[in-house]
Amino acid sequence: MKTILNQQDADSFYEQLLDAHQGLDERQSALLNARLILLLANHLGDAKVLHECVEAARQMPAP
Repeated sequence: MKTILNQQDADSFYEQLLDAHQGLDERQSALLNARLILLLANHLGDAKVLHECVEAARQMPAP
């Protein structure tokens, strides 16, 4: 699992995520997030890494 920034243009990706959620209600936004997570997980495909990512996300402190 990579925990150090590994994107060439992270700011543009973050902006794209924000734009994708514009105009969506809370339910639609949650569904978009769920679909995106499943697509990215499928693309990654490594069960061990996915497990590590889920555990790391659960342990991150709340803002």
